[in-house]
Amino acid sequence: MFPEKDAGSQATNAWHLQAGRAVCSSVQAGLDHEWLVTNGLGGYASGSLVGATTRSYHGLLVAALRPPVERTVLVTKIDEEVTLSSGQLLKLGVNEYIDGTIDPHGYRYLQRVCLEGDVPCFHYLLNETLVLEKRVWMEYGQNTTYVQYILHGVASSDEEREEDEPGDLSLELALYPFCLSRDYHSTTYGSPDWHFLVDPYKNRCTIRASQDTPSYQLIAPPQCSFTPTGLWYWRVFHRRDRERGLSDHEDTYQPGIFRLRLSPGMRATLVLSAAPDLSPDFGGEQHEERATAAFMHHQRRVRHLLAVADHSTDDLQNCDPVFARLTIAADQFIVARTDTGISDTRLPPRLSPDRKTIIAGYPWFTDWGRDSMISLPGLLLSTGRYSEARGLLKAFASFTCKGLIPNRFPDSGADPEYNTGDATLWMFHALDRYLMATGDWTLLKELFPTLQEIIRCHIRGTLYGIKVDVRDGLLYAGAPGLQLTWMDAKVGNWVVTPRRGKPVEINALWYAALTAMEAWAVRLSIDATSYSQLRTLACQHFADRFWYKDGGYLYDVIDVDGYEGQNDASLRPNQLFAASLTRDLLSEAQVVSMLRKVTEHLLTPVGLRSLSPEDPAYHGRFQGNPLHRDSAYHQGTAWQWLIGPYVDVHLSLYNDHRRLRKLLLPLVEQLWGPCLGTISEAAEPEPPFAPGGCFAQAWSVAELLRCWLLTKE
Repeated sequence: MFPEKDAGSQATNAWHLQAGRAVCSSVQAGLDHEWLVTNGLGGYASGSLVGATTRSYHGLLVAALRPPVERTVLVTKIDEEVTLSSGQLLKLGVNEYIDGTIDPHGYRYLQRVCLEGDVPCFHYLLNETLVLEKRVWMEYGQNTTYVQYILHGVASSDEEREEDEPGDLSLELALYPFCLSRDYHSTTYGSPDWHFLVDPYKNRCTIRASQDTPSYQLIAPPQCSFTPTGLWYWRVFHRRDRERGLSDHEDTYQPGIFRLRLSPGMRATLVLSAAPDLSPDFGGEQHEERATAAFMHHQRRVRHLLAVADHSTDDLQNCDPVFARLTIAADQFIVARTDTGISDTRLPPRLSPDRKTIIAGYPWFTDWGRDSMISLPGLLLSTGRYSEARGLLKAFASFTCKGLIPNRFPDSGADPEYNTGDATLWMFHALDRYLMATGDWTLLKELFPTLQEIIRCHIRGTLYGIKVDVRDGLLYAGAPGLQLTWMDAKVGNWVVTPRRGKPVEINALWYAALTAMEAWAVRLSIDATSYSQLRTLACQHFADRFWYKDGGYLYDVIDVDGYEGQNDASLRPNQLFAASLTRDLLSEAQVVSMLRKVTEHLLTPVGLRSLSPEDPAYHGRFQGNPLHRDSAYHQGTAWQWLIGPYVDVHLSLYNDHRRLRKLLLPLVEQLWGPCLGTISEAAEPEPPFAPGGCFAQAWSVAELLRCWLLTKE
């Protein structure tokens, strides 16, 4: 079960995760907590728990116009105002401005925020008799967000208020949408003479920021009216962006107001959509029925994901709640890449089952080859999503160029970038795990020619100095001004951790890839001699060359910058992969010694430090402007995903499931953390180990999920 939490923040069952009054009643705590929902295209909705936008990346409709890229912020938020039958006006919104003003103070009415599956539900106590619920979800496979309001009468001691006479407790609900049309990395500064193009019609409107920007719709129920306003709200403050040294404010456009009356038991759904094929039922008499059907479909899909992932019980309410929550979190990163080459928002995206990819992190990352391959076992195999794993492997293999898969796909949809020394090798590992889980040898046969060419390219040399050293069978990687490993921070022309030479994890991956190729060639009745010989050569030299005898652990990089014998003895977590990926490269005594050093210097409650605190280059804080953050990114910052190889190595030595489960619990507690229901990218390496980086990171969720299953007793 979930670890114990106080009454202000606890999980009620596998479906519900809750932030209670202790968080919601404090504007500072509410501004420091976030929520996220996604649409399977790379689009998302996100905000602070109390409703204010604390980042330029926040929005109720952040559409991926060319999935999964071209993310565009269209609707940032909605402020609600309630007029009770007594005439009392309640403002439920929260906005923070750059001068420090917070207005209105809607957090005073917010009682709790529940995560029902992946749908956040906000509960506002209006008075002693009325509660307003707000739910936000997105249509899977569509750039459409639903914001649904339901009015409830509070139960008295002997009857439900909802049984009172109709209209006794009715109220007027006014909805104030705030709109933009910009890339999600940028900010908008308005002008008094800039008016969005708003085409109103009764209960709906179509909006464009200008003639050259995409249009989108806001559609309310038929009993609702829309009144245009055309107002700018100036200098909205983004506190999270200021912390990161970025532009910290922007202006937002308020195109008009939706108004309707609600009585207890009634629901009203505002649909925000950039989809070109939105159902014509919206806005008409079938509006709420269509919205309810969309919500039920969404919930059925979540239940199906859990049913596929967990076959241990037929009753999903009795399944392991940590596994259930992590399975739901995993789904947010798995998206489709469209098979169209040209962005055209007039057409619905054509989704191909063989074009799956993984968003590295929300809110600012897109899909990266390295992150996708590292995350695949946890996100897809641990959750039983084998067909999507197959599609992802095929998709990335199809992008192979000169023996490399892409490092990243730019936000603009430009050509992929291939500057990586490890992503391609991680693909071999991911494929090996996939084949072990599925026995899908037809996929191996289909991909094997590509895999052969990849190995050939690495042997004879490919881009960025990636080439096998024929003397020791080890892989060299590196070129001036480039960062090719996962420790890839770069500030201007300064590569913070260049690691040019023979990095330890790249060579562990290289050895694992050769081992897999040898076994796969035998299965396919192909001559495996070349793979066997090269694997043997690499194995013979690995321990001898990488073992740092005086330190009792592995060098991080050998032959630095191509100088034989010039080795980097920085104590880093990368060495764990030499024992987690294979048991052939090190003796048991070496593994024991290495693990002890890693535990003493790098292990924290929230993952592993990227550098020993005793190293002169160590940074004890991960914060500040881009220069400060990137300087510390891999120079001490703790990373949640690295708990994966640590658990693998520890299990292989001691098989102590109970001890490792206890080790994972502080990471599990992050499900109640800065972003409700998910795990962040990184954390401060010193107490209180505050989470940092992206508030939702694929490989963090993936490795915690995989390790949770590994440590099951």
